[in-house]
Amino acid sequence: MAYDYEYFKKEIMALTTIDLNCYKEKQMKRRIDTLISKHKIVGYDKYVQALKDDKAMFEEFVNYITINVSEFYRNPDQWKILDETIFPELISKFGKNLKIWSAACSTGDEPYSLVMALSRHLPLNQIKIYATDLDKQVIAKAKVGLYSDKSIVSVPEDLKKKYFTQVGPSYKIADEIKARVEFKEHNLLKDTYPTDYHLIVCRNVLIYFTEEAKDEVFRKYCKSLASGGILFIGSTEQIMNYKDVGFERKNSFFYVKP
Repeated sequence: MAYDYEYFKKEIMALTTIDLNCYKEKQMKRRIDTLISKHKIVGYDKYVQALKDDKAMFEEFVNYITINVSEFYRNPDQWKILDETIFPELISKFGKNLKIWSAACSTGDEPYSLVMALSRHLPLNQIKIYATDLDKQVIAKAKVGLYSDKSIVSVPEDLKKKYFTQVGPSYKIADEIKARVEFKEHNLLKDTYPTDYHLIVCRNVLIYFTEEAKDEVFRKYCKSLASGGILFIGSTEQIMNYKDVGFERKNSFFYVKP
């Protein structure tokens, strides 16, 4: 039997529930082949067996394919729009108990940024962010809340002073910010989506998905939002068919469910 990439995708689906068919094949296959050769393993079948036998290798694999590039206040201009326009609009429309979902939240930079940004508008005890990711390793990192100086470079100075403590070369985020975020594992391509959200933030993740998978996720986000809710996407993404999906476009990165 030829243990090709098709075989590998099926085995990974059975092992992890991650559907590699939903990722751009050339890009993903290249990443996986690089990882396999790093371990000096020959053949997909032997690598699958190694993933079954070795917990550390299995976790490394999941961490590697769920691409985790994250930083606080990524693309500050867009966060300025969120702060000055979007949050005030949402609060006047839905009140102070906003339901916010940070999807594919990676190491927590984004949901913690949301708490800090929202703290300019609401007391901390009224803020609750629901944050999800496919990878339990990055969720564990998020819960620790320790970041490099590079990661927090775009955080506004007043918030940096208020909510970060230097620990050696790293920076630890304040427990009062961490307490406002609830982390859960969630697979965007497989699991049920939560409902009646006022804001969903999912940035620079779907660029790795096929057009079909992307379309499906955007449709599900639209269903997840309350009427008048907003989807905030990344600077590397655009929803070309936003009307078909059910959105109105507010600007390049913010889409409203009518």
